[in-house]
Amino acid sequence: MPLHLSLLILHCPLFTSPLLSSLVFPQGSKHRQLLATLRALEAAALPQQSPSLPGSDSEEEVVERKKKHSKKASFSNVSIGVEKKRKKKCQKQGPPGSDSEKKEVERKKKCLKGVFNASDSAEEEKRKRKHQKQVRSNPAQHLDNDDQTGPKAWKNRDTNDLSQPSAGTTSANPSHILSRKQWRNRQKNKRRHKNKFRPPQPPDQAPATVSTEETEMPPDPSPHSHEDRAGALRARMAQRLDGARFRYLNEQLYSGPSSAAQRLFQEDPEAFLLYHRGFQSQVKKWPLQPVDRIARDLRQRPASLVVADFGCGDCRLASSIRNPVHCFDLASLDPRVTVCDMAQVPLEDESVDVAVFCLSLMGTNIRDFLEEANRVLKPGGLLKVAEVSSRFEDVRTFLGAVTKLGFKVISKDLTNSHFFLFDFEKTGPPRVGPKAQLTGLKLQPCLYKRR
Repeated sequence: MPLHLSLLILHCPLFTSPLLSSLVFPQGSKHRQLLATLRALEAAALPQQSPSLPGSDSEEEVVERKKKHSKKASFSNVSIGVEKKRKKKCQKQGPPGSDSEKKEVERKKKCLKGVFNASDSAEEEKRKRKHQKQVRSNPAQHLDNDDQTGPKAWKNRDTNDLSQPSAGTTSANPSHILSRKQWRNRQKNKRRHKNKFRPPQPPDQAPATVSTEETEMPPDPSPHSHEDRAGALRARMAQRLDGARFRYLNEQLYSGPSSAAQRLFQEDPEAFLLYHRGFQSQVKKWPLQPVDRIARDLRQRPASLVVADFGCGDCRLASSIRNPVHCFDLASLDPRVTVCDMAQVPLEDESVDVAVFCLSLMGTNIRDFLEEANRVLKPGGLLKVAEVSSRFEDVRTFLGAVTKLGFKVISKDLTNSHFFLFDFEKTGPPRVGPKAQLTGLKLQPCLYKRR
């Protein structure tokens, strides 16, 4: 059968029935093959013809599809217009990569960072809740892990979090930081709690490991430390006792005559050593010691002048100058000292050129000391007096009283804050009798307060 006839039969609806097809096409294998081919062509042609049928459902679907396509096209046109406007605006503001784009990038980064921080804080809260549940379930097991808290532990925890970061997240800061006092109290409570759950150990077995907190604790006081403390306490108490005795001796020396002071030191030889040690500790605080000032003045004079030092102490003046010096005091601290009452020194009349009273006008018989100095001094001899400035109520009355004892004022130095220095020249014997009252020679006692 020709091909165009078979196609005509295929498109004609009358030939689709099995009866007509059996009449047209002969029987046999060729007939079956041709029939199968026609049916296959018919099945393939039916879906292509169905959309073109008028009034069918496929036509409505095509219309809806066209509407959707038109909407998408309009939306794409609108988006393209918005994009063009945004590009024009960016070109007006500046080139690409300008401040507006940077601000936009920073804003996006902040948003992302806020999201990451929120996720990190949520993870941190979950981890804390899990840790608290574990501690409640088995407190003795987690005490060792909890001991490392505080600022150092937070720091270590942060470093651990940084060393193992999650994908797209950053390490979170600790929820709170304890103060030093809170951290100490927390450590103390944890140690108590730890000792409560720790099993008792025999004294002969030492613990295998020692925690860092225990190593930082100070060691137990040893017997040597107890002895050192006891020795320091004894030394401090002895120093206080020596200070009290020095104040007592100083008061006795200023409130009584020189004869009573001599008897006191004869009965207790160690008392003078204690007094001299206390006196030196007080004078060392002064910016300038008067004995050094007197020694400097005497070094400017001839070395042949004979000097008498009334109240020499440790013979510091005799050691500082080349002149021959007679040293007198109530007790001896040096082999060169002559022990005597300074109101009666073992010297001949008019035998010395210089008489020195350096902080030694003590007692209630100062007049006797000055009259004795007038006796041993040569005519025109030099009298040097250095005394504590607080002892003088009126310097002029003191100088007037000294001049009545046969002296003349040469110079005076009142510039020092701790002591006054006077130089007198012998003019002759005293001009007043022994019964005359000289009120200017009554100086105030130099008493030391308790520190």
